[in-house]
Amino acid sequence: MTIERKPIRRGGIREAGDDASARLLEIEFDNGSILQYSGVGAEIARRLLTSAAPASYYKDNIEEEFPSRRMR
Repeated sequence: MTIERKPIRRGGIREAGDDASARLLEIEFDNGSILQYSGVGAEIARRLLTSAAPASYYKDNIEEEFPSRRMR
């Protein structure tokens, strides 16, 4: 499954995208690593993608709240 990611390019996050039906969020960071988070609802993903401070939103609402796996 490929998740279409959108450019963010702020706060160390290069791109992010979600699959609402599978409840997956994928984030690519400036260092090239990609993490996929499971159980993430569409509203949380939307807030990350539209946040003026995506890195802060990620740290406060996603990083420690959802299980992740490294994709790259």
